[in-house]
Amino acid sequence: MSNSKADAIDKPRCHRLSYTMHNNPNPGSGNDVDDGRIPDVIPLFPLPHVVFFPRTYLPLHIFEPRYCKMVQDAAAGHQMIGMVLLKEGWQFDYQGAPPIFPMGCVGRMLTVQPLPDGRFNIVLQGLRRFEVKGETGAESYRLGQIELKDFVQSETELPSKIRTDFRRVVTEFLKSRKDEDTVTYLLKQPLRDETLVHNLSYGLDFTPLEKQFLLESDSLVQQARRLLDLLQFKLYERNDQAGWG
Repeated sequence: MSNSKADAIDKPRCHRLSYTMHNNPNPGSGNDVDDGRIPDVIPLFPLPHVVFFPRTYLPLHIFEPRYCKMVQDAAAGHQMIGMVLLKEGWQFDYQGAPPIFPMGCVGRMLTVQPLPDGRFNIVLQGLRRFEVKGETGAESYRLGQIELKDFVQSETELPSKIRTDFRRVVTEFLKSRKDEDTVTYLLKQPLRDETLVHNLSYGLDFTPLEKQFLLESDSLVQQARRLLDLLQFKLYERNDQAGWG
């Protein structure tokens, strides 16, 4: 494995496989898990382009030796991995411990596929948001001391007015992309508002910083409003570029 700076910059992008709304194993199911099953210290998997959310699913291809060991250790124990976003400038210390955003999401390994050369394909199920309170250096990969962070209000559904506006703007945005199949799929699913908001926050084409902004919302209503603002801005940009504005 090369140690060149170019390799260090390019490698993290290869960890993630393709994601669409359609690959949730069971999109109508909840991801509730007993807090006691999520340890206070979990492996951290920092990437520069991935922000993970509860009630979503993330396929990953793991090939770096330190993260292959992380998968092996997690699979033999609690099966939990904490996904976190790297901050700007990570390229200069990727092989070390570059700064990360403290808010992340715990993922439970649903599937682990070992490959002949020691790599792994895994699928994570998003469970809970967490905040990194500190790190330990006991392993080649990063370990974080975490505190689970729920919304300040335990809502799973949006107020009717926000739900109506939300579904209208989502439909308009997806239709503007000529993605009628996705619109039909979303509207037919018996998804709770919380699941829909998380999946759209994760699956739509936002920048990593925009997704981190959504992940750090204090409530489901705030996350839905932030998502609405982003969608409306992108619709405005698209219409303006098309000469409609």
